[in-house]
Amino acid sequence: MGCLLAFVLAGCESDMSANSTFPTSSRGQVYQTGNVPDDTIFGKGGIFGDDEKELQDGIGSGGGLGVNAYLWRASLDTIAFMPLSSADPFGGVIITDWYSSPDSPNERFKVTVYILDRRLRADGVRVTAFKQNLDTSNQWIAIPLAPKVTADLENAILAKARDLRVAREGE
Repeated sequence: MGCLLAFVLAGCESDMSANSTFPTSSRGQVYQTGNVPDDTIFGKGGIFGDDEKELQDGIGSGGGLGVNAYLWRASLDTIAFMPLSSADPFGGVIITDWYSSPDSPNERFKVTVYILDRRLRADGVRVTAFKQNLDTSNQWIAIPLAPKVTADLENAILAKARDLRVAREGE
């Protein structure tokens, strides 16, 4: 078996001489230090936006918001009287905690606002609202709300967003 291996290896010709040439093209070159601007998956400016971006229709403003900045600000302003439970500017979801008016402590409301688009459009915002009443046994009972309530909230948000945009363009 050893002879067979020696015979097979001897049959393979190989040039064992090494040609060692070193690259000379980089000699004398000076490399700049610092970060070289490169393309990223988040685009120019990275995930938090770019200072050079213009406020165009609310897109890209607000330090990297994932939604329309006018709708976001208008939504927060419209439901500012209610306590916030959660606000996600990247996903465009605002959830309030239960709110009871001082005038009617036996009923409470909760609102969720969804911003669905990066553009300022009428269908770019959706509101869901919940109402509960306190019954005689001190239990909160869910009460259906009329669709007009959510439509009125959506219209108030859209009107405020339009006002914010007009005010910004007037600057």
